[in-house]
Amino acid sequence: MRFNVGLYGGSFNPLHMGHVDAIIQAANMCKELYLVLSVGTKRDEIPELLRYRWLYQLTKHIGNVSILTIYDACESKAQYSDDIAINDAIKLQEQIGKPIDVVFVGDDYNQDSFWAKAYPKSQIYYFKRNGISSTKIRENPYEHWDELPDMVKPYYTKKVLIIGGESTGKSTLSINLKNRFNAAYIDEAGRELSFKSGTAEKMISEDFVEILLRQKMNEIEALTLGKKVLFEDTDTLITQFYIDFFDDPQAKLNKALSDAIDGLNRFDLILFLEPDVDFVQDGDRSLVIAAQRQKYSQKIKDLFTSHHKNFVSISGSYQERYEQAVKLVNELFKQNPHARS
Repeated sequence: MRFNVGLYGGSFNPLHMGHVDAIIQAANMCKELYLVLSVGTKRDEIPELLRYRWLYQLTKHIGNVSILTIYDACESKAQYSDDIAINDAIKLQEQIGKPIDVVFVGDDYNQDSFWAKAYPKSQIYYFKRNGISSTKIRENPYEHWDELPDMVKPYYTKKVLIIGGESTGKSTLSINLKNRFNAAYIDEAGRELSFKSGTAEKMISEDFVEILLRQKMNEIEALTLGKKVLFEDTDTLITQFYIDFFDDPQAKLNKALSDAIDGLNRFDLILFLEPDVDFVQDGDRSLVIAAQRQKYSQKIKDLFTSHHKNFVSISGSYQERYEQAVKLVNELFKQNPHARS
């Protein structure tokens, strides 16, 4: 049986695989399907525009799906009364402009729910629930990772930044953690770009611009991989440190760009590697920094502190650093998904 007009609504907070299956089936059964995104203006929900985008990305290839948005001022879903539902139904029917033949809902609703009361002239089609719960996902999305569509996962990806002075094992630790957690990873953008003249000491101002922009773009791209965690080897403030260290002629402009990017950056965890392992000269590391490792490490700390970035110092042997880092990353998955600094 195929219906003319169908409606499927929810808060999609977040959109999960149960929703995905229901939306596909509902679209198959209707000539026109209206997805209704319910937004609580007084509830702590995932941003409206992001949820709308998820629905659009999911259905843009389907020619018979339209997305509508309704708002309510209830402080909790329990306050969403039958009267409010009936009033919302009237508004939606006016927007759609034609009879709604069927309303799709999960079978956790019964015949006495607000759906039946709000749409008395529509058939109520009950989808069998598959045990996936938005509430449980919100409590700990990392325990329900496979229940999230790929487009939703980047919203919950934990971002871990690893910083420190030269030869403190940042790159090795970053890659080891990436492998340990089967995570996403971005390398230090300046590692390759700073050698356009053969040595970092011969960098020009435009190199810093490219490094700053490339680092941010690499992060944006890596987030689309949908991994639980993203490890980043250095960031815009480390580049700002080198802007000063190499006396960039356009330091004022490039530091302003660095500050702007830093204003956009949010991390769940920042690990600072103390300079208490042997300095290894890889052929182009600064002898000036090598001779005064504590001094320049403190400059980096001061830079992050001045930009209101909290970090955790880890030290000791390479094994001790690895153990500390793994413990700290594991603790992230028990915290609020968006308690970023």
